[in-house]
Amino acid sequence: MSQDMGAGGLADRLVPVLRPVRAGNGFEEALEQILQVVRLGLVPGGERLPAERELAERLGISRVTLREVLKVLQDQGLVEARRGRYGGTFVLPRTDAGGEDELRRRIAEVDIEDVLRFREVLEVGAAGLCAAHGLTREQEERLREALDRTHEAPLADYRRADTLLHLTLAELCGSPSLTAQYAAVRATVNDLLDCIPLLVRNLEHSQRQHTALVEAVLDGDADGAREMMREHCAGTAALLRGFLA
Repeated sequence: MSQDMGAGGLADRLVPVLRPVRAGNGFEEALEQILQVVRLGLVPGGERLPAERELAERLGISRVTLREVLKVLQDQGLVEARRGRYGGTFVLPRTDAGGEDELRRRIAEVDIEDVLRFREVLEVGAAGLCAAHGLTREQEERLREALDRTHEAPLADYRRADTLLHLTLAELCGSPSLTAQYAAVRATVNDLLDCIPLLVRNLEHSQRQHTALVEAVLDGDADGAREMMREHCAGTAALLRGFLA
């Protein structure tokens, strides 16, 4: 029996999971969905994923973006690419790595959806407050410097610089209570992020969002700042949900 998307059985199995992604977080959401396909066993080990053209059409992304997603899955040892007439991208048999075991131990202790939603509420609120109330010249400089550090950070230090940027924004909103709550929830988010790989494509995308976010705050565009932060949080949530499925 054919294992391509055109085969009724496989297509039916993937309908509940694969859907067009939103433009803002195309890479992250496509990765989330295909990870779900693999983690849920919708395409068992040894079977082939749908052809690139059909996967890209189903997800509403370019084949270039899809190949970057598949490269991440290969790097994680979840799939392998085979050449030739009967080639394609094949799902590898599952093996529980230490990182995944550690991740599952950590998420057993938290309500991940609660954490992600609370984080979004705090971050979106902080971004909106900073833009609406305005920042002093000194505060604007602090925010710009925090953004610059994320651009300059080597890969090994990126997550720390990213955290400091978000903490700076929370602090500058003018609510010590919000800042304290955000610091606590960010620690939980970082525990989870530490268990998944740093993805260069995602970091580049995050940097563009960071820049747009800071520009909106400095321009006093509260609606724009809130929307960009909401989109940014959604991208991180998509990655975590993908790896946690």
